[in-house]
Amino acid sequence: MKSVSKGLALAILAAAAGFFAVSIRAAPPPAFPFAEATIDGLQARMRAGKLTAHELTAAYLDRIAAVDKAGPAINAIIELNPDALDIADQLDAERKAGHVRGPLHGIPILIKDNIATLDRMQTTAGSLALVGARPMHDAPLVTRLREAGAVILGKTNLSEWANFRSTISTSAWSGRGGLTRNPYALDRSPSGSSSGSAAAVAANLCVVAIGTETDGSIMSPSSVCGIVGVKPTVGLVSRTGIIPISVSQDTAGPMARTVRDAAIVLGVLAGVDRRDPATDARPADRAADFSAALTPGALRGARLGIVRGPFRFHPRLDAVLDRAVAGLRAAGAEVIDPIELATVTQLAAPEMEVMLYEFKAGINDWCLSLGANATVRSLADLIAFDDSHRESEMRYFGQEDFLRAQAKGPLTERAYLDALARCRQLARDDGIDAAMAANHLDALVALTNGPAMLADLVNGDRGTGSSSSAAAVAGYPSVTVPAASVMGLPVGISFFGSAWSEATLLAFAADFEARTHARREPQFLPTVALP
Repeated sequence: MKSVSKGLALAILAAAAGFFAVSIRAAPPPAFPFAEATIDGLQARMRAGKLTAHELTAAYLDRIAAVDKAGPAINAIIELNPDALDIADQLDAERKAGHVRGPLHGIPILIKDNIATLDRMQTTAGSLALVGARPMHDAPLVTRLREAGAVILGKTNLSEWANFRSTISTSAWSGRGGLTRNPYALDRSPSGSSSGSAAAVAANLCVVAIGTETDGSIMSPSSVCGIVGVKPTVGLVSRTGIIPISVSQDTAGPMARTVRDAAIVLGVLAGVDRRDPATDARPADRAADFSAALTPGALRGARLGIVRGPFRFHPRLDAVLDRAVAGLRAAGAEVIDPIELATVTQLAAPEMEVMLYEFKAGINDWCLSLGANATVRSLADLIAFDDSHRESEMRYFGQEDFLRAQAKGPLTERAYLDALARCRQLARDDGIDAAMAANHLDALVALTNGPAMLADLVNGDRGTGSSSSAAAVAGYPSVTVPAASVMGLPVGISFFGSAWSEATLLAFAADFEARTHARREPQFLPTVALP
């Protein structure tokens, strides 16, 4: 372990200052000319010469200053890109010269702080241990965004280490970034681990954002922040350059206010990467343009299975799902209600065993890949760093998962191989695949999450239910879309199914979205307005 650098010392002081900023402020949200803006709408204005990428980027930077850093102080952004306006200027020059790279040309996007960028921003997973540790390359998904003309506006806060450090952690908190708040009720959690990405999209701090998921980290924050989230099939988007948890479950995906925006971005992110063998598994006959699949009336004639449990949802949420089911039937879908997915209850133990093994192997490789400025080279070093920086890193919760992972052996051990096989059997063969085949289904549908829980740095998270595990452990796709509001808090429903079925799921989600219009712009209330 090296001595603490000046940059790290400053980061620790900034994080410590955030620990005591616990007052919750609320004010009417300032007027924003691009509230609820879509990619298509912004491109139309730029084509017509009524808007430049520079003007758009500057407007979002002003919005972040007014809403994220001041006013309600959402604290979704962990770091801004100092080169954002220069990038926008370059893209404006290209447009003026007649070259437009595609639908993301000049569109401001935020990315989660566990995705590598080779620029002047950090890549830390929210941990002070990685401040100053420079990745050797952009993540391929970042390269694809840059090549598509996106303006990478900055990085978002997250649940530190993507919520894989402690058994009693508080979602949306990181040692480097502090606590992110839910823009619908500032005393509520935006969930995790892609907390900042979800809160930023919901609060109109960007057009779209990129999150990552191992189990629920895109789906859950998207649901409780009233946005669309896409968790792709593992292998659709390269995992190279993403700080890992689980090689069998990790993936990145888009988070947006509309299904169409999410589909456009997913088409940019998807692609083969020679460094990630999982990307070779994508069938050659699957279209790359997911937005083209969003045909009106996609639900008509679809055969959908409703999964009602066991997900630990509050009974009052039955009415939310009932209304969604009625909407699906009204759209012409054939609904089989309920569908049993009993193997979900058996997933927790083998899934955790797999993640502990895979995290140790993956994080050791990640640390070894870092540049010369890295102060850590292994999971053991990370554990030692946290122990020596308890006031900044372990003020609220510990590192039990780190310690359990460190005790594991290599990925050749029988305990790991058996747990991985068990996961695939339960989630795929006896789970999603069996349910869909037995009932001749096009997709499964469930509530995504309960409404946002209170942010609690004393006791940690108190879950409100989640349906993400089956698709996550299987490595299969899922899409969450806003479905309802419960006492002012958003609730989403998920469409999930077999591998590589993203286009179908997005089409169903888009049709549902067009019929329900359930998303509501947040008002940054200090707490839930009870009737």
